[in-house]
Amino acid sequence: MNIDVLVYEIGSTTTLVNAFSGIDTDSPRFIGQGQAPTSVLEGDVRVGLSAAIDDLAKNLGADSIDYGIAFATSSAAGGLRMTVHGLVYDMTVKAARAAALGAGAIIKHATAGIMSDYDIEDIKAINPNLILIAGGTDYGERETAVENAKKIAASGLKVPVIYGGNIQNHHIITEIFKGTEIPLYITENVYPKLDLLNIEPARRIIHKVFEEHIIKAAGMEHVRDMVKGNIIPTPGAVMEAAQLLYNEIGDLAVIDIGGATTDVHSVTAGSDEIATIQTTPEPFAKRTVEGDLGMYVNAHNVIDMIGRDKLQKELGLDIDAVMEYYKPIPETPEQFKLTQRLCLAAGLASIERHAGALRYIYTPRGRQTIAEGKDLTKLKYLVATGGALTRLPDRKRIMRRIADSNENGMMLFPKPSVLELLYDSDYIMASLGVLSKQYPEAALSLMKQSLGIN
Repeated sequence: MNIDVLVYEIGSTTTLVNAFSGIDTDSPRFIGQGQAPTSVLEGDVRVGLSAAIDDLAKNLGADSIDYGIAFATSSAAGGLRMTVHGLVYDMTVKAARAAALGAGAIIKHATAGIMSDYDIEDIKAINPNLILIAGGTDYGERETAVENAKKIAASGLKVPVIYGGNIQNHHIITEIFKGTEIPLYITENVYPKLDLLNIEPARRIIHKVFEEHIIKAAGMEHVRDMVKGNIIPTPGAVMEAAQLLYNEIGDLAVIDIGGATTDVHSVTAGSDEIATIQTTPEPFAKRTVEGDLGMYVNAHNVIDMIGRDKLQKELGLDIDAVMEYYKPIPETPEQFKLTQRLCLAAGLASIERHAGALRYIYTPRGRQTIAEGKDLTKLKYLVATGGALTRLPDRKRIMRRIADSNENGMMLFPKPSVLELLYDSDYIMASLGVLSKQYPEAALSLMKQSLGIN
């Protein structure tokens, strides 16, 4: 079968292959999907990739797959593990975290102020793929970032470093890393002025460094030779898709409840009303990762969060008995029942953590209302992607409950019945994110098809 484009999603456990045709026409089309276990442990991710392509051929009833070009996203080899280091936690560290998360990274460690020797030992133990140093507004404080750079340069680490701090430090930071085995990349300050975030340049650099230095899974160097364009982290690709969709339909959030984590991406400037009482700036495009909320790897965490006794009474199930044979993809009615309840709990918690909230403070002039965190009050759409929210039988009820969760009105989130729900029925948003780098119009058309948007 002739196919214009294949997009590989090489995950830590599963590899997906999505096929598209008509990519250069006004009528691009999603043809089908194949999947197979990712083969990192077999010494070459191409083994799993080949099996996923074979599965695609089987699903399409074809003997073999012929295609024009291929693209790829990856979270193999543990994904993009980063540490971030800034001056003040609520300012430069927060900005650095936002840049890293928006690029698709997993933040393993963050520090504020000058790092201690213990911090350096923690970084060594984490063995990150990438380190981001920030600190100081432009023409402001300089010393913290310089000292942190010196400590990292002298640590013996060989991890690529991105510097996104005070512009006045560019020359000295370059000198510090000269002669080391640490690749250095300098980008614009992530926090150039008080109450101003500038994370997009750093996000683009992170994607560049990810491809050049981070693809460590066995066989990934050969995959690079097989594909067109950059290989980007899979969560970063979802963010690319979310921003592309925003330009078409307006303010939105995307929720992906996975086996190990729950990701929420939002693209919105918020409201002018909330902006006047907001205490700190928030990124226009924001991603949060809830590492304790997952349907399989972290199922026990979600059960404990709900309460095991409460859950057993509510569902009428022996939770321990169901968990003994629990699968990543549910197989029995009991497993479906439990998975759907865990999915709801993870969705509600992740939205509450992603969204900001109104708070009351008491001053000599009386009680005042302030807003903390991301303002989502102007959202028009809540988009479901990922296996759970696109495949579970009860996904519509779950999504409606999540969309209507601001019952007390204190969350910076739309009131009940306001949000329109969209479902990535073909489960292709990540693929379309990477495809959009070369074919934005086709990617948008395919996304609207998957979401059922006319």
